[in-house]
Amino acid sequence: MKKWTLTLVSMLMIIVLAGCSLEPPEWAKPDSAGSGGLKKIGLSISTLNNPFFVSLKDGVVAEAQKQGIEVIVVDAQNDSAKQTNDVDDLLQQGVNALLINPADSAAISTAVQSANSVGIPVITLDRSADRGDVAALVASDNVKGGRMAAEYFVAQLGKGAKVIELEGVPGASATRERGKGFHEIADEQLDVVATQSADFDRSKGLNVMENLLQGNPDVQAVFAHNDEMALGAIEAIQSSGKNIPVIGFDGNDDAIKSIQDGKLTATVAQQPVIIGELAVKAALDVLDGKQVEQVIPAELKLVTEDKVNN
Repeated sequence: MKKWTLTLVSMLMIIVLAGCSLEPPEWAKPDSAGSGGLKKIGLSISTLNNPFFVSLKDGVVAEAQKQGIEVIVVDAQNDSAKQTNDVDDLLQQGVNALLINPADSAAISTAVQSANSVGIPVITLDRSADRGDVAALVASDNVKGGRMAAEYFVAQLGKGAKVIELEGVPGASATRERGKGFHEIADEQLDVVATQSADFDRSKGLNVMENLLQGNPDVQAVFAHNDEMALGAIEAIQSSGKNIPVIGFDGNDDAIKSIQDGKLTATVAQQPVIIGELAVKAALDVLDGKQVEQVIPAELKLVTEDKVNN
């Protein structure tokens, strides 16, 4: 009797296991009909407390509306743990594709891998993910932009000029890449007297710059990894009574106005709206089964006073 009972239990377990599917749930499967059946995409932004990323979001939303696609936008508020949770929530809401602007390129990897596990394609914007399968990165050439800033200082101030570098969020690919390009030139032709993170934040850029000016009174120029930090640095410099050229990165409206007003020296201008548009188009191509470039570039240009006022 006991033998028959064990046999029956074993048979029932086999039947149950056979009926269980290891495939992802229906809501998490890519739309086999391609973009024609696309309902919605998720957009996770590192922070909407930065004009550049607001413009990037606007580019995504405008292109999605043009294509008749719903967009769910979530703001990570520069919190990598919150961003991971946000992405999980987007997956639960049944998005067909994910557009992610990482707060931290390493920390976002877990969320990218979660999307990979249920077959949801991921496109990253402006910053990459260190791990996981990303269908495409849509971004400016940050390394080239860093080189452009250093080359400008060499041309304007000469070799050996003393320069301070304000870095972005540690761990963000944009921080690494902009710094890499800058140092490719600066380490050979400039004197980088101080490098410190200000987390892409204007108020931190102000505070960090105030401290660095005290320790480096003979500094001749400042390169900031984004415009927000550059604008904060300008405030600190003006308060000190000094006149030190500052180059930012992004080309946001406040930076352009500051250049027009003769305050900010220059910005390495990106085109965030175009980055957003290209990301949506890349997502549609992936869902249609088309091959896309792993890195989709958006053009950069160095904007100075003579260019914005002419």
